[in-house]
Amino acid sequence: MASVYAILIGSPMTRVTVVTPSSPESFERYYELRWRVLRKPFRRPRGSEQDEYDQIGDHRMLVNDAGEVIGVGRIHLNSPEEAQIRFMAVAPERQGEGHGVTLIHALEMLALEQGAERVIINSRDNTLGFYVRCGYVLKEEGDTVTNPMAEHQLVKALDTPEYIVYRPDWCRELQKTWHEQIPITEAMGIRIYQYTGRTFEIRAPLPRNINVHGTMFAGSIYTLATLAGWGLLQLHLQERELHGAIVLADGQIQYTQPVIQEPRALATLSTVEGTFDPLAQGQNARFTLEVQVSDGDQVAATFIGKYVIKAVRD
Repeated sequence: MASVYAILIGSPMTRVTVVTPSSPESFERYYELRWRVLRKPFRRPRGSEQDEYDQIGDHRMLVNDAGEVIGVGRIHLNSPEEAQIRFMAVAPERQGEGHGVTLIHALEMLALEQGAERVIINSRDNTLGFYVRCGYVLKEEGDTVTNPMAEHQLVKALDTPEYIVYRPDWCRELQKTWHEQIPITEAMGIRIYQYTGRTFEIRAPLPRNINVHGTMFAGSIYTLATLAGWGLLQLHLQERELHGAIVLADGQIQYTQPVIQEPRALATLSTVEGTFDPLAQGQNARFTLEVQVSDGDQVAATFIGKYVIKAVRD
């Protein structure tokens, strides 16, 4: 089944779909991007972009509305406990837009579905930082002194109770900060469920937030939405190595149906309006963003939050 996500590039919205190549034509385009990104720059011949594990591995590629393949990746099992990601590639003209994280997420989900407890990946120096940001830990360092093309081997454990695809250390620290400095968040059972760099999702158990009608308390829904927006901005503040205190200046919420089972709040980068630039000049930065609070897959409330990041002043 294909999944869809959206990113904001300039002003238009570009839809990108995660698909499984199946036809000869789709595999031809899949291998073409593999070769163009991973083999052609090193003057490797056609055919070198394939290996014997292609027959048993699981393949995923990202395709936009125009039918262009903008990213590819493969995962296969080395053992029942260990999966390996190989041949990760994003078209050079589309790098830096979050597609690599989307591919990693899709492939790691496959590994989890197949029962793997860890994923390994080999990386050259130029992509090492990306995989570290995705939670991979250096297992074996390549000898890049004598061989600049040597690869490092990294590993990521998937058997943790709260698996997060991107910046897991930051997410754990953020959740710890919430629970220690905003005690109600721990009482509500709020936890960070997933961060991809482009989306930030938090959840809370219904029994801790129930009202007299057996549904989620409206104040808990509002709090969940507020923190989802706050968390997305905080993590992107860290991405830019900036500092500031985030406060909610105004928040409007529209409740459309009760939450009766699985409360979850999702903040998406594509809805954010504002810029971090004023912080570099010692000025406050202002943002508006949208958060959807859902009961499972059904949207139950839409929150529009206006946040201010107060600049650190000497």
